[in-house]
Amino acid sequence: MERIIFTALFSCCLSGLMSGWVTFINLGITDTFFSDWSIAFIKAYPMAFVAAYGLAKPIKLLTQKIIGSNS
Repeated sequence: MERIIFTALFSCCLSGLMSGWVTFINLGITDTFFSDWSIAFIKAYPMAFVAAYGLAKPIKLLTQKIIGSNS
C-alpha cells in the first residue's frame, strides 16, 4: 500500500509541475492558463502514475548498478 500511495503522490507532483511548465512554454500566461493546465494535468497524470509505478524498480536497480550498491 505504501508503494501505491508514494507513487500516486509523486506522480501527481511531477505531472503537475511538468504539465504546468509545458503549458507555460507553449502558451505563456493567458486568460485560460489554469484551464489549459488542468486539462493537460488530467491527461498527463494517469501516464505519469503508470510510468512511475512500472519504472521504479528498474530505475532503482540501474541506480544501484551505477553506484555499485548492493542494497
